[in-house]
Amino acid sequence: MSHHTSADATTGQKPPSPFTQPRAVWAVAFACVVSFMGIGLVDPILKSLAGQLSATPSQVELLFTSYLVVTAVCMLGTGWISSRIGPKRTLIAGLTIIVVFAALAGSSGSIGEIVGFRAGWGLGNALFIATSLSVIVGSASGGFAGAIVLYESALGVGIALGPLIGGLLGNISWRGPFFGVSGLMFIALLATIFLLPKLPTPARKQKLSEPLTALKHKSLRTTSIVGFLYNWGFFTVLGYSPFLMGIDSPIQLGLVFCGWGVLVALFAVWGAPWLQRRFGTPRTLYVNFVLMAIDLAVIGIFPYSHVTVIVCVIVAGAFIGINNTLVTTAVMSIAPVERPVASATYGFVRFIGGGMAPFVAGLLVTAFNEHVPFLLGAATLVAAAMVLSTAHKALTAADRGKVAQPEIDELDRVENRDVFPAAEAIGNAD
Repeated sequence: MSHHTSADATTGQKPPSPFTQPRAVWAVAFACVVSFMGIGLVDPILKSLAGQLSATPSQVELLFTSYLVVTAVCMLGTGWISSRIGPKRTLIAGLTIIVVFAALAGSSGSIGEIVGFRAGWGLGNALFIATSLSVIVGSASGGFAGAIVLYESALGVGIALGPLIGGLLGNISWRGPFFGVSGLMFIALLATIFLLPKLPTPARKQKLSEPLTALKHKSLRTTSIVGFLYNWGFFTVLGYSPFLMGIDSPIQLGLVFCGWGVLVALFAVWGAPWLQRRFGTPRTLYVNFVLMAIDLAVIGIFPYSHVTVIVCVIVAGAFIGINNTLVTTAVMSIAPVERPVASATYGFVRFIGGGMAPFVAGLLVTAFNEHVPFLLGAATLVAAAMVLSTAHKALTAADRGKVAQPEIDELDRVENRDVFPAAEAIGNAD
């Protein structure tokens, strides 16, 4: 039976800035930025790819689906791998795979090849994402909440820069964004190798089945379902909206999604913590889900108004930024399992939703019209708010400084005492 302990962030003192970090943490954060660029990287070149490679919108949407679904499935094994070869080697393996498969995607000659190489990219992404969150949480100064803000900041910056870089390089060639990310990720790989200290292998080896069996816990199951529903709406916007904007220029599309990404970053870093302190996590998320549902419903009602679609997509960035920070914090706070397991479980479920949504959107447009996928996305967000309400007590307790304690405390003790001593030493030195 899980119990609760007081969170570090509730001492009554002003928490230290999440941006005062040791060099090792910044190395991982930079790699996170580049990794998350891969999510929005292809948005500005979707129409170019469809035209130049004679692909349908549904086929092009497979660039998201193959990437995210493979990421989701592979998330289940990241803890098993990391607990055997160590966090640093897992990060290096993930970054190396991304470097290789991003370059291969840029060298492709057909949409099928790109989809396949994006799947390989997803494998590297899974190894990196789950492990990087654990490393940042274990190594960052400023406590757990500060670590989450730093992680979500990296996500926001990556999502903002991805479309911009995709647009700039995509204006030269659709191959440019893939080679660009491969090069940037190679720099991140070098930074990780040389700046991140060696992290010992955890004393307890994680079982391959743990992320799935963790779903027996109601709190983690509930927040994971919320993540699935929310990410369905999120990636409906990210994946299909470029086809409704009436913009052919990759640079112009990149600027639209850069504006969207800037709001993601701003509201993830500053908006979400402020709203959480003022209104609490449950109420903030309920309202935010409903407002985002209204935003998607407007796109669904007026899909042929280019200005309406563009404005709604940019505005959606604010809602997404808030959701990213607060839902991630909620998952890691109320899940009664070790944080690496919670991260893998949540990542698996949420990315399944994110991966399916763009492809299904393309199928729905073909079968019906452009209204349907966005109205469905709005419905999933309302459903997310309803499902989240069943975990209201746990979320309220977390806001009061109570975080769920794992049934087995060993890995957390290892994380805090054994796995990150070198990083802590660097933090103290800095």
